Amino acid sequence: MKLIYTERFIKSLEEAPAPIQKAFYKQSALLLRDLRYPSLKAKKYDKANDVWQGRVNRDWRFYFTIQDDTYYLIDIIPHPK
Repeated sequence: MKLIYTERFIKSLEEAPAPIQKAFYKQSALLLRDLRYPSLKAKKYDKANDVWQGRVNRDWRFYFTIQDDTYYLIDIIPHPK
């Protein structure tokens, strides 16, 4: 598997606080290892558009799609509680 970052994702990640960026890179390494890794809590977020949600930490989430052997990262935002 590999990761592709959309422009929107890159912009959102750059605007995120440094600790969130660091946590995301840790979680993205886990995503590449295993979609079902427990701390990711990855789940289908929008079935109609095949969008998944992964956990950065308690307060932040990232969104992605899966096509073939690639994760396309769409956005990273504070978790809307």
